[in-house]
Amino acid sequence: MRNFAPHFANRPDKKTQLAARLRHVTSSYLIMYVIVDIQGQQFKVQQDQKLFVHRINADQGAEVEFEKVMLVDNEGAITVGSPVIEGAKVVVEILSHVKGDKVLVFKKKRRKGYRKLNGHRQQFSQVRVKEIIA
Repeated sequence: MRNFAPHFANRPDKKTQLAARLRHVTSSYLIMYVIVDIQGQQFKVQQDQKLFVHRINADQGAEVEFEKVMLVDNEGAITVGSPVIEGAKVVVEILSHVKGDKVLVFKKKRRKGYRKLNGHRQQFSQVRVKEIIA
């Protein structure tokens, strides 16, 4: 009969597994994040996060402030605005202006010889969250 002890010798016990799982869950809540409205879209952002938003009319390297902050989670203390939180704002730095992937719009009516192909590339700005003031 084979001995299965080596396979289970390195496995942590149930208490250790549960403690590790709880540490993972609670550590994810200790990071401050906010939900901010940027040009009609809501984004969940954190400090130093990079994201793509619809093109912002500002130069590359400029700083832009967004004051429509709807929710703040500061290490587990959640503040919800109605609809926005007064005095809270997010400061972002514009890294670059880019174009998105090409989107093709094809229209057809069968048996009529009607076919239309249109396409466009959406303009985006890549931004980095510099500061969250809440």
